[in-house]
Amino acid sequence: MFTPVHTSLGAILLFQSSSGLLLHNGAVFGISSLLSGCVFNPSRDNVPIIAGLLSSVIPIYLFVPSLIPLYPLAPTSWASVASTFGTGFLLGWGTKNGRGCTSGHMLCGLSRLSIRSFIATTIFFTTAFLTANVALGGQNIPPCASGIPCYTPVYPSAAELMFMVGTTALTSITNFLAVPRGLGKSDKSRMIFSYVAGLQFGIGLFFTGMANPAKVLRFFALLANPSRFDPSLALIVLFGIGPSLITFLITKPGHRIDKKTQGLLKPTLADGWRLPTATVADIDWRFIVGAAVFGVAWGLQGVCPGPAVLRAVLQPTWGIVEMAGYMLGNLI
Repeated sequence: MFTPVHTSLGAILLFQSSSGLLLHNGAVFGISSLLSGCVFNPSRDNVPIIAGLLSSVIPIYLFVPSLIPLYPLAPTSWASVASTFGTGFLLGWGTKNGRGCTSGHMLCGLSRLSIRSFIATTIFFTTAFLTANVALGGQNIPPCASGIPCYTPVYPSAAELMFMVGTTALTSITNFLAVPRGLGKSDKSRMIFSYVAGLQFGIGLFFTGMANPAKVLRFFALLANPSRFDPSLALIVLFGIGPSLITFLITKPGHRIDKKTQGLLKPTLADGWRLPTATVADIDWRFIVGAAVFGVAWGLQGVCPGPAVLRAVLQPTWGIVEMAGYMLGNLI
């Protein structure tokens, strides 16, 4: 169902976590590279973020369990194991070779006005849409309850609204007041905020509905079955990417002059910026094919790397199979 309030507040959390990581740690919030790096090359830059993402399940489970998605059944046969593993493999291979996913390219890349990310986002969105609507004919897009059109709006309960508004406010206070005033430039400070940013991002995925594969697939349903179309995720562009773009234009990482020091402005907790340096000139066939393969995997099951981490916690059997395929895809 269309969830304008849930998704808007969740998109603000996604903005705050990704922009916070940029402003304070000088880094980009790319879940796919952070996830593979956490396994194959663990460091103080990736492990705390993934730990925060994983632990975001706890406050949702304790305070607003109604926001936990009803996932499809975990693999129960060899055929379903092979299918889940295969989709995980496509997801891992695609994000590795496409150099990112919905967080790195769409949320962070578009807001940095990266032409390279714009190309990748266009490819994987188009491929996901065609996979769900044309290749599968919309058969993998579930209907909403009682046959009600999925574009019918629903609003949060009082408990959900209180928790979401409180969390969004607390996140704002943490990112814009507590961190700049309470933490200094150090490895420990960056690790602390990395964890906080991962926690905020995970909660944002639950609020927006990005953690729910059915909701993601319904966003692609406009062609195959319009009654199943859920426009909620479009609000992420308005309340997630939009504010991130404004933040980037104001901050101008690597270019803006600090009035106090007369040198280049630096991140709050780090000595420099760690932004992607690849350009359009670096696009090769692997980048194009990788983005397309990621789009196929996304259109098949409605799961990208960040939501896959959350689902792996809540549905461990699925997670073991999916993540095994994902990591193998990252190795090839």
